[in-house]
This record gives sequence, C-alpha cells and structure tokens, in this order.
Amino acid sequence: MLNPGDTVLIEGARLIFRNFAGKEGPMNAEGDRNFCVLLDDEVANNLRRDGWNVKELRPREDGEQPQPYLQISIGRKGRPARVVMITSRGRTDLTNDEIEILDWADYENVDLIFHPYNWEVGGKSGVKAYLKSLYVTIREDELDLKYNDVPDAAPRAGAVDDPEA
Repeated sequence: MLNPGDTVLIEGARLIFRNFAGKEGPMNAEGDRNFCVLLDDEVANNLRRDGWNVKELRPREDGEQPQPYLQISIGRKGRPARVVMITSRGRTDLTNDEIEILDWADYENVDLIFHPYNWEVGGKSGVKAYLKSLYVTIREDELDLKYNDVPDAAPRAGAVDDPEA
C-alpha cells in the first residue's frame, strides 16, 4: 500500500484526453476534472508494480507498441491542486474556475506531480492518481508575442457603450 505522502514527478509530460472543465462525456461524469499523461515503459512498469491503474493506447500502425498512460484526477475536496500557467508575461496560478482554459491551449512544456489514493470497494482495490501540482508553459503564437506588452483592459462588468452619452 502506498503512502498518501508519496508523489510521482514527471517533467516534460505529454497530456492526452484533457478534461479540465469536467464536462460530461461517454467516459466521464459531470464535474469530474481529469486528464491522462503518457508514460514511458519504465515508469509504467514501476507504477503497475505498485498497483496504479496504468492503461494502454492501442497501436495505430502495425509494428508499433502500445502506449502506456495514466489518468490523473483533479480533486474537488480537501487540499486543492496547484495549477500554474506560464507565458511570456509570467506565471499565473489558476483557480478551479479558470483551469478549463487548459483544455484548448497549446503546450510548450508540462511538469506535474501526482500522489496516490488507495481505494478498496467490494473486495477490489487499487491506486488512483490525484494531481498535486501542474506547471504548464503555453506555446504562444506570433500575435500573442507581438501584443504581449499591451495592457489588459479593465473589466467592464457587462457595460455597453452608450452612444448618446
């Protein structure tokens, strides 16, 4: 059994099946925020040995090997995960209400730490991964960089310009 204080660090991670918004889908209940991280064979074997629920993507072409991956949940209770977005303007800590923007962003680099949750239901047991920290460097395009120094406009709170004012 793994200690909840144990953590796993993956630098230069590749994420798939992103659902930071927690949208309902065929494989996801409404509100369950999660994503999957691709694993190299050594990390996958070590995690499997310790009881983590490592799955595999089927090969797309003949001769390719299956690609191991692990789903990581973003907890809604207890201590929240730290999610940091990094751009050329600096770093921004994202709240649970803001992290859904990561569903559509292009990533330059991803570093993350997750921890285990040991579960047991109906005689079955396993280890589920929960996010502790996620640092995402956003790949910015030419226009993002060109207009980087333009200050953000003040929030308008739904105000509409009055042409008669």
